[in-house]
Order: sequence, then C-alpha cells, then structure tokens
Amino acid sequence: MQLDLNLLTALDALLEEGSVAGAAARLHVTPPAMSRSLGRIRKATGDQILVRTGRHMTPTTRALAMRTQVHALVQEAHHLLSAQTELDLATLERVFTVRWHDALTTTCGAALIAAVHRQAPGVQLRLTAEPGDDTPELRRGEVDLASSADPPPLPDVHHRLIGRDRLALAVRPGHPLTEQPVTAERYAAAEHLTVSRRGHLRDRIDDALAALGHERRVIASAPTTATALQLAHDTDLVVTLPDAATRSTRDQLGLTTLPLPLELPEVPLYLLWHQRHDNDPAHTWLRETATRTLQALFIPPPTPGDRLRRPGPEED
Repeated sequence: MQLDLNLLTALDALLEEGSVAGAAARLHVTPPAMSRSLGRIRKATGDQILVRTGRHMTPTTRALAMRTQVHALVQEAHHLLSAQTELDLATLERVFTVRWHDALTTTCGAALIAAVHRQAPGVQLRLTAEPGDDTPELRRGEVDLASSADPPPLPDVHHRLIGRDRLALAVRPGHPLTEQPVTAERYAAAEHLTVSRRGHLRDRIDDALAALGHERRVIASAPTTATALQLAHDTDLVVTLPDAATRSTRDQLGLTTLPLPLELPEVPLYLLWHQRHDNDPAHTWLRETATRTLQALFIPPPTPGDRLRRPGPEED
C-alpha cells in the first residue's frame, strides 16, 4: 500500500483536537474530508485511532503511544519545507570543514576560531590541510569553505575575491643578502627553497628571472609554508612567499624580510564554496566571518578596471 504523508498531518490534528470537526477546522478542510482521512489512517495503521465514547471521541492506546512521535515528525517536516527563519547563532550546532592554504591557517586560524566561538559557541571548525592534488571536496560536500589563488573553473563552485598579497623574501638574520641592497642578480645567485605541495622545484619566479637573463639555484622544495620558513631560519636558503600571509610566522621565527627585486603580480586570494550553500544562513554567516578575518591582512580587492594578474609561486 502506498503511504500518503499528508495523513501524518491529519493524524496529528486528530490526536491534538480529539475530534473530526476540530481537526477539520484546524486544517481548513471540511468535516467529511477529515472523516475520509481518518478512515484511510485506520486502514493504514490497522487501528481505530479515535473511538466514540458518548458525545466525545477518545484516542486508542496505540494513538496515545504514537501522539508525541507523530507531532514531532510533523513539526520537523514543516521546519524542513518552510522558508528559512532567522539564524540563531547562540543555539546553532554545526561542524564546518575549512580547507585553507597552510599559511592562511597559521596566520588567521586562531582569529577565525575565536570569532566563530564568540558568536556561535556550539559551532565546531575542522581545519584541514590542502591535498597534494586537485580533488572535488567542495562538490562532494566534504569541505564547506576553501581558499585558492585562482577563481574556480567549475560553474557550481562560487567564489569571492578577498584581496591581494605581495611577494617578499624571508631569510635568517645575518644572511648575506641583508648586507647590501637586493638586486635581481644577487637574488638569483643565492640558494633557494620553493614551497610546493607537489614538490615542484621551479615556479613563476624562474620565468621572471629568465626574462632578465638570470637563473637561480633551487636547492630543495618544502611541502608547507611553515616548513619552508623553519628551513630558511636554519640555513642560508631563501624562500619567497606572500608577505601578509606569512608575516606572523616570520616574526615568531625572527626571520628577516626583504623586498623582491622583481616585477611580479600580486597574489590574489579567493574564498570558494559550493553553490548549494548560497542560501544557507549558517554558511553565509561563516563566509562573512571568514571574509572579515582575512580582509584585516590583505590588500583590498581591485576596483573595476584594475587588472588582476596571475598568482605567485606558492600556490602551485
């Protein structure tokens, strides 16, 4: 027998009102229509549900046993199908997965956690590492919010430009590059360290140097920004990274920052999410909170007509 879920609403009204007439008035249907619904409910459940006792109708033992559960099911259905109500952050309980570049997590993770917990103490954040290859976690629903230096190629993954960052050099205190102004020639002659999740030993900086007739020597690659900065602290290797996104880690390690002696584009930062979350109030709140947290560090997005070029090497 095919189940008509509308019968749940009728059953809820019948059990709440205790009469066919009262249930009909509550649901704005005629008493005969409600009487027919009661007949179908009796047939579906194999129980009388309401029985007449004098001038009134009394619920059966089974009806009394199911009344609370039926009411809860109907209320949940109304909640699922009704228009979204105002978000109550104080009572919100949810787990969000945020996959950011490790430099962003290191620099802004604490601020994001504090902002989220202050407003919505029932929300938990799962901060995950970026994978070594491109995978569709956003489309599969495994990640709620991601970061990227490129706008997504997929139309169902939406994005927001947060701002831009400049590239800078990080070296240990007393490094030979700190003794004189850094030129492209001196920069190329130093020993370098790349940052690449895939282990790449070449990036766009090498192309820029080649255009000037220089070639740098890359000694090693590191999988994360934190590892690269620690290696720069312990060796004479030079690491070139976004300035704002790595400033706090460089300061903690006591590294020296030098200007990049090349004309390279600023690095854009995008937030990414799947379009299924566009009208989700809780996700919208998370996006806005993350945006405010990140914008405190970065150069504002370009105005209309300001050409934003390709990202720097750390996002390969």
